[in-house]
Amino acid sequence: MLNIKQFRYGMDNFAYIIYGQKQAMVIDGGAFKEILSFLKSMNLTLIYVTNTHSHSDHTSGNNHLLKATGADFLKPSIFVDNQQIIIDGQKIIVYQTPGHSDDSICFHTGHSLISGDTLFNGTIGNCFSGNQHNFYLSIKRLLTLPDETIIYAGHDYINDALAFARHLDPHNKDIDFFYNSYNFRTAVYSTMAEERKINPYLRFNETRIIALLKENNLPNASEWDRWNSLMSIE
Repeated sequence: MLNIKQFRYGMDNFAYIIYGQKQAMVIDGGAFKEILSFLKSMNLTLIYVTNTHSHSDHTSGNNHLLKATGADFLKPSIFVDNQQIIIDGQKIIVYQTPGHSDDSICFHTGHSLISGDTLFNGTIGNCFSGNQHNFYLSIKRLLTLPDETIIYAGHDYINDALAFARHLDPHNKDIDFFYNSYNFRTAVYSTMAEERKINPYLRFNETRIIALLKENNLPNASEWDRWNSLMSIE
């Protein structure tokens, strides 16, 4: 199984290395100095540099890494759905997940998903593409992943995300349980099982969320109605 290393940079961004015994791939490598140091310390060869999408806060380390290592750059828009990337003989699967941006993608390897700005821990990204239906389909797709899937997001938005989740669902004890456990983790992540309990944008078919929409006189008859209504709440 491939390993994943998380790096924080800027205010709240995350960069990632997926690596085996000899080879590595960097995703959203803004923390390029720390990444290069890690590659050297682990005697790893950087094969690929890529991004979860092309927004500038995720691409700022690309040129530094490419110049320093000679790795190949894989632009997010070149991937086809379910494309496989091979690192040390092991697979990384690319999912096209448009919504936050038109070129948003996620990387799935083993039990881990690097989800960029599509799925955060406790919330989801803004729909900057303007295509709510694509975003809905992307979230529906990620919801098919197993409970044990570890979600590594593009930003640390947990405090604000959980505050909003509490606002929408104040009696949800799972939110506080997650927050207390999160504080003891060595990296920022959640599991899909936790997301199903705390993330309102994944819970659009649950009774409590439907009741919330009804209380606010928002459309809720269909799943698509509920998704759109949740996305409209501020």
